[in-house]
Formats: sequence, structure tokens, C-alpha cells
Amino acid sequence: MALQNKYNSRTISGYYPSDTKIFALGGLGEVGKNTYCIECNDEIIIIDAGVMFPDDSLLGVDYVIPDYTYLIRNQEKIRGLFITHGHEDHIGGIPFLLKVCSITDIYASKFAAALIQKKLEEHRMSNRTVIHIINKESRFTSKYFHIGFFDITHSIPDSYGLAVQTPNGWIMSTGDYKFDLTPIGSNADYQRISYMGEFGIDLLLSDSTNSEVPGFSISEKNVAKSIDEIMEKTRGRIIIATFSSNVHRIQQIISAAIACGRKICVIGRSMENVVQIGRDLGHIKARDDDFIEPTTLDSYRANKLCVLCTGSQGEPMAALSRIANGSHRYVTIIPGDTVVFSSNPIPGNATSVNDVVNNLTRLGAIVHTNSIMTNLHTTGHANQDEQKLMLQLVKPKFFMPMHGEYKMLRMHADTATQVGISPENIFICANGDILIMRNHEVFLCDSNRIQTDDIYIDGNDSSGIATAVLKDRQVLADNGLVAVIVTINSQNNTILCRPNIVSRGFIFIKEGQELLRDGELIVYKALRQRMMQKTTFGELKNCIRETLEPYLYSKTHRNPIVIPVILNHIDGQALNKNRQ
Repeated sequence: MALQNKYNSRTISGYYPSDTKIFALGGLGEVGKNTYCIECNDEIIIIDAGVMFPDDSLLGVDYVIPDYTYLIRNQEKIRGLFITHGHEDHIGGIPFLLKVCSITDIYASKFAAALIQKKLEEHRMSNRTVIHIINKESRFTSKYFHIGFFDITHSIPDSYGLAVQTPNGWIMSTGDYKFDLTPIGSNADYQRISYMGEFGIDLLLSDSTNSEVPGFSISEKNVAKSIDEIMEKTRGRIIIATFSSNVHRIQQIISAAIACGRKICVIGRSMENVVQIGRDLGHIKARDDDFIEPTTLDSYRANKLCVLCTGSQGEPMAALSRIANGSHRYVTIIPGDTVVFSSNPIPGNATSVNDVVNNLTRLGAIVHTNSIMTNLHTTGHANQDEQKLMLQLVKPKFFMPMHGEYKMLRMHADTATQVGISPENIFICANGDILIMRNHEVFLCDSNRIQTDDIYIDGNDSSGIATAVLKDRQVLADNGLVAVIVTINSQNNTILCRPNIVSRGFIFIKEGQELLRDGELIVYKALRQRMMQKTTFGELKNCIRETLEPYLYSKTHRNPIVIPVILNHIDGQALNKNRQ
């Protein structure tokens, strides 16, 4: 039997309240919106509550969050939200979750708690929950759950994995991790991870992001060396862009700048927030006079400046993109400036990053990007050999890869078989699938799933955008709109004048005048025919759409959104009388 047919082969048709249920509302089959749940009887614990950032097809969407319907219906069972670390794909959904669901307690590390508190203050939700600070010595106990924590290494400080004891067995979640033998921050707690493996972990949930990448990831110390070399060799101004959440990288950049006698100017709201929190908590070590305000940049010589900014992913409104297109308020590229991208493009962002690189080069900047030769970036996620090491240390009986697209989950499952885990004990799940743990055995429930649709957020409205709205936005982007303005007299059921058609983004107006005039005449005739008998405003609007849409498509092979606007002359007269 092929491996892919053996995965998920242990199934069960139902479950009892005393069973332990493990499921994800987000994070499986995707990179983002990580939200994992463990339920037993009348208790639920949630591990992380993240968002996913939209791709180009989701027009006008700011965030994608999980469907929280199941948690809303069972919120009286929730005993706590446990945060592994402070990245947006693990904490970004918290404000939206708290708007619809009562969660009285959040457990997070000191750094993650500071980021969460800042986020809740921005949403004016500081009083919605209590944030408890945890460390590796912390313990949580409820009726059915006992939870401990262990240090792991990631690209943000204070990152933890969790070990959860349930009545039916032990579950471990690694969170996002890597094994870096020469880390910038704290090291992973190999001893504790190994001890829990010897103690006996029944089910391991482990990060799959880099499951396709062989070997070990590059150490942060190598990146620090590359940054130091560039900082020493650069004779002019240096501008460095990186992820604002990568605190260890930010510390390396700041340390290198200070060592070379450069003042640091931090640009970008998210970067400013993280640097301030990092300094407050001691993760970023620098004095106040090492930093300068953007308004004073012109007061310093170019070889005494280091600008640290956001925009390493080519985001249109980020600082580096605005610098590249010449619209930044304080920073203008001077020929000879050195710009460093201390990052790799996230899949889907390569075109945007290349555009920024080209614009910077066109302005005369010397641009350095990550490569095998430069080592300007390293991942915060485990490569294949690090995943094997985690599996060897924990020695789980059952395994569910998490945090990744399907191909990543599948590759991680294949890696697990290489270190001796039976394929029958491996589960490649999707959001909403339910694993059942019963007396230290794990099965996939084949008779029930949790509702897990994507919810699209526009602004701060947690109710989400309907799919129909997104389809309308796509139509607007592709085909434009046509508004049909009709004036009628509803008292005697007559149309008072020929309709007026206004087009936006549909056709070139000068060349389309004849088409629009013919469209107005067709709508006029159809409305006169309809208004020969008793009708309603809704029927008139449908008449306009049903008449105009086929005509426009027959002439242009495009389907613009047709918006009928009906003005009632009687209502207008009455309104004027009331105003007088």
C-alpha cells in the first residue's frame, strides 16, 4: 500500500464526551491563521489565534481569520487561550476573536503579552480579557488539562512549545521552531523536550513550514557576521529592511551600527513599536542617544547613519516602498546609498520586492539581497534535519504535521516515516478535521467535522465580508460598472424621461457614446412596456438589469455591474415641500 493511502487510515465513526478532541480552525493546508483547539468534556483550550494576510485575488480584504462559530457556540467551555509566540499569524486574530467570543484569560510570554496588549489598546479592548505572563516554569491546571511549557528557538523572543496532559494521553505542540546551535537569543530546551519524549508523548503537533528544505537552517550568527561585514565596508548611508517582528535580527543590525559609530533611525510604525517593546523588555540593548529622529537625518554625515525600516516584502505603503518611489516624507535616496534586504520574499511577494529593488537601483542605490554568498537572512522554521531531530527527541506514538500548506504537511509526514513513525499513526488533516484521542490511542473521526470557512475582514469589522461582495469587487476590477438613472412618477406609473447611463471603468467614454445611447433607448422601451401595468421598484430594477446586461455583453463581451438608480418625482416634490 502506498504511503499516501496509509496516512489517515486509523478512523473512527463517533466519539464520546470523555474522549479528547483535537482540531484546527486555521493553520492546516495554509500558512497563517493558526488556531488549534483541544476539547475534553466541558473544557476547551485554544492554542494561538492568528490571521492570514490576503493575496492579490482578495480585493479590499485586510485580513483572513477562521470561522469562530464553533467557539462562539461553546464559549462557556473555553478555559484559556495559550499563545506560543508573538507573530501575527499566531496573535493577529485575538481582537476579532474577543469581539465575538468571551475569553477571560490569555496566557502568553512577556514579549508576546506586550504585543497583544498593544494590539488590544489599538482596538480599545484592553478590558475584555486578562493576560497572564508565562515562562518555561509556568503550569496551568484545570479539571481535565495540565499544561507545561518549554523554550524553543524562533525568530522572535520568548517563544514556547506546550505539553498538554489530558485524561486520554499527552499532546505536545512545538509552536514555530528551529534548532539553532548558535542562536542570538535563548536556546531551545533540548533536555526538557527529550525528557518529555522519554516520559511519553502520545500525539505530536509540529511546525511544517520548511519541510521541503533539506539539511539544517543557517544560524543567526552567520547572518550577524554578514551584516557586520556590510556595515564595516559601507562608506555611505545604509538602509536596512527586515521583518519588524524579527527582534533578534533587529538587535544584530543595531549592534553592528553602534559598533561602526552610526546613529540609528527607525522608520515604520510596526518597527517603532517592536523596537520600543524590545528595549523595554531588554531584548534590544541600546542607549537612547544611539537613536535619532527622522527629522534630524540631514544633520548627520551619510557614513554616520543607519536607517532601519519596514518594507522588506515590497508592501506598497511600507517605508521602503515609499522611499523607492520618492514619496517618503523624510528619506530620499542619494546615489551611493546602500540598501540591504535582510529577508527572503514570502511566496507571492517576489514581484513586489523586485519592483522595489529596481526602483532603488534606478535612483542610484547599491542594493544587497539575500543569497548563498551573502547570508543576509535565515529562516525561523525548522528544515528537514531539524524536524527529524524533534521527532527523535519526542518519539511520539502518533503524529500530526501542522502549520503549512498541504505539500508541506505531506513532506513532513514522509519525513516522520523516515525516523520510524508508522504511516498508520500519521494524520494529514485539514482545518475542521477532528482527531479523537481515547486511552492513549488516536483516530480520525470520519463522521463529523467542525465548520471552518474563511472569514474576510475589511477594516475592523469582525462580521466578515460575504463571498458575493468579493465577487462584485472582482467584477468591478475586471469589467467596471454601469449606473442607470431613471426618473419616474409612481403616482401615475409613468417614466418621465429617457434614462441616463453613467459608465466607470467599463468603456472609453468618447468611443462608447453610441453604445450608451442605444442602451438608454433599449432600457427606456423596456421600462415603458413594464409600466403599462402595476409594478414595483424591485421589478423595475430587475427589468433594467435583465434588459441592459445581455445587450452590453453582446456588444463588448464584458459583464459590468449594472446599478439601477430610480428617482421618484412625487417623492422629490414631497421632500421639497417638507423642507419649505
